[in-house]
Amino acid sequence: MKKTDNNNFNKDSVSLDDLKGELNRVKYNTGYRRNFWTVLRNTVSTLAVVAAIAVLISVLVLPVLRIYGASMVPTLNENDIVLSVKGSRFETGDIIAFYYNNKILVKRVIAQAGQWVNIDNDGNVYVDNKLVEEPYITDKALGECDITLPYQVPESKVFVMGDQRSVSVDSRSSTIGCVAEEQIVGKVVFCIWPFGSFHKI
Repeated sequence: MKKTDNNNFNKDSVSLDDLKGELNRVKYNTGYRRNFWTVLRNTVSTLAVVAAIAVLISVLVLPVLRIYGASMVPTLNENDIVLSVKGSRFETGDIIAFYYNNKILVKRVIAQAGQWVNIDNDGNVYVDNKLVEEPYITDKALGECDITLPYQVPESKVFVMGDQRSVSVDSRSSTIGCVAEEQIVGKVVFCIWPFGSFHKI
């Protein structure tokens, strides 16, 4: 039988230290890949939960709305993005968002249930025979009005008007009428877009 040369064996073979090093490298790479995918999966799961919570908050508590049209100029302009707060207690002068024919409209509360609204030909608004001070108005007008004035606001409803009175279609028109409590999305409290123009309404 031919003898094996130990010197040749040691020279041509991989050492035990080399094998241990390679094994450690493979374990490290496998562990790194496993950790990477674990971290990625956890990150995606966390982001999905955060996004779901944000959607729930925006739908149930703080609806975010985009303004279309010019009925609330100069207070709100087209493409402004506003934040509203859910609730059912609104005061005269508050701006609210409400559902109408599968759309959301934004108008200002002028009078509450049981109050009497009157508007003269110059666009001056009276509630219970008292002139309403409206510093936010730059466009007074009787506008599109086909209701009989003075007008009493029905129970569980509010009378609303847009700030640009000559173009706004609102509670002065029987097309929209007064807004029922169940139609109301919430009170508009902040304008959050355009960028840099964040302000309380």
